[in-house]
Amino acid sequence: MEELRDWPACQKCQQGKLIPLSDYGREGAPITFKAWVCTNPDCGFNLRIDNGEISFGRVIGQSYK
Repeated sequence: MEELRDWPACQKCQQGKLIPLSDYGREGAPITFKAWVCTNPDCGFNLRIDNGEISFGRVIGQSYK
């Protein structure tokens, strides 16, 4: 059964929701909620954790890996 959630509103644009994205680490371990991104494509707000450091506002592009 799919779980419904009420994700937080984007504090930058107030139009989109912030949704979490997960990834895998170098050793293949899952990293849950590594990034949060705004669902409004015109906004582009994002918040990420990279190597233990929090960054936000970086331009997000498509990965071709």
